[in-house]
Amino acid sequence: MIAAAGENEALGKDNDLVWHLPDDFKRFKQLTTGHHIIMGRKTFETFPKLLPNRVHIVITRDRNYTAEGVIIVHTIEEALAKVENDENPFIIGGGKIYTLGMQYADCIELTRVHGDFEADAFFPIINENDWEIVEKEYHEKDDRHAYAFTYLTYERKKQ
Repeated sequence: MIAAAGENEALGKDNDLVWHLPDDFKRFKQLTTGHHIIMGRKTFETFPKLLPNRVHIVITRDRNYTAEGVIIVHTIEEALAKVENDENPFIIGGGKIYTLGMQYADCIELTRVHGDFEADAFFPIINENDWEIVEKEYHEKDDRHAYAFTYLTYERKKQ
């Protein structure tokens, strides 16, 4: 999974992000390029166009939904079946899709945006009994980033 969430787990409001972090966009592109990206329909519809060099998989309950250049599925399990040959596919949102995918994930690339935000979509709570932080990189706010943020890499603990 890859996400950016506020301290209160906020992801976005009205199908949009509530912050603009250029370095986080660069990191997202770097990590996801060349891989499958799994998302819900609402997340997909926020894109102005397909993201280059990625296979888009869109989960929707609408059996009649169509979109050019994407793979349409109706469950998280169907989506995961489409990525069997990709060693590092990413679930990229939104809130409901993250919740559905949490049980299947083995790594979470989370950008923790330092602030509480008004939102209508939220990242699920990360259970620290199941996950451990293996990498952490803090970034101060600056003239291009209105908020400080930390890149956190979580790996699922071995049971």
